[in-house]
Amino acid sequence: MDEGRREDRGTRLGSWKSLIPLTVAAAAALFVAGSVDVVHRHQRAAKEEHEAKPAAKAEQTDPRFVVGITAEGAALVVRDVHTGADVGLPVAPPQGRRFHRVAAAKDGSYIVASYGDRKVTFQRLHLGDDGRPQDLKDIPKATVPGVSNSWSDIAVSGDHLAYVTYKGKRGRLDVLTLSTGAHKTWTTKAPGRVDSLSWSGAKLSFVWSPVGSAKHQLRTVETNGAAGDLKLSKAVMTLPKGSSNAVLTHDGKQAVVGTVAKSQLTLQTFTLTGKPGKVLWQQKVTGPLTDLDTAHTGGTVLATAGDLYTNGLPPVPGKDLADATW
Repeated sequence: MDEGRREDRGTRLGSWKSLIPLTVAAAAALFVAGSVDVVHRHQRAAKEEHEAKPAAKAEQTDPRFVVGITAEGAALVVRDVHTGADVGLPVAPPQGRRFHRVAAAKDGSYIVASYGDRKVTFQRLHLGDDGRPQDLKDIPKATVPGVSNSWSDIAVSGDHLAYVTYKGKRGRLDVLTLSTGAHKTWTTKAPGRVDSLSWSGAKLSFVWSPVGSAKHQLRTVETNGAAGDLKLSKAVMTLPKGSSNAVLTHDGKQAVVGTVAKSQLTLQTFTLTGKPGKVLWQQKVTGPLTDLDTAHTGGTVLATAGDLYTNGLPPVPGKDLADATW
């Protein structure tokens, strides 16, 4: 930067007339060089900003559509999360079966559980870019024996799927490897509901609600370990009064708990020792909280409380749905 202003030691200073043109030329050269450098830096910054935006946008983009199961299990429907309008035509279940539960997969597809003949099978639904259903295909090796009912629940993480069936009021938790059909099973002799399934790595969390008790407990099971009795699962925290649904964050460091009081839903984080954390959001709702689903694209939560709710968007109609995810 200082070379244009340094004296040339091999040349004596001449008259002011000879100095001025040289000075002007040097200043002009400096101005041009500086201007080019500014332009180049501006172009580099613009390019870096342009390249960074898609990645940031991808990290923060919430799902555009909700996939739900109609109350009788007779169809899958897709709804726009911004308008609440149905997208495309309903999708019928396989012959002789009823849809029961649905979960979103990381690749953008949806895994659907259908029940019939005391057996649960699973199908994969793909949507087009406009949200319209494209196809529904069986996952050939994925099958769970047992009874699926209104207490059953589902959660998907990569190639692994968790599903709960029941014998009377005693739950059975199966963890399937979708590509091979291999599975592990955890059972309990105690009557109670096993729901609010969520994954954090190989750790699967669930809410245990004993029959006849108003207490709800968040527990975890390490699915890489040996299967067996659900009483060997780890107790994480007892949910606050009025709460019956909780899911782990993707990093497994916190729980997100939903509570409804006087028709207002509050979503709040808790440490794994049960200490209250940040209130994520609050909304007036049209019914009791029945489900929480963390978006596969990030940490945003969809709450089912009559209609479907998430932060910053109008409610999506959901009273006609038995289950929904995004």
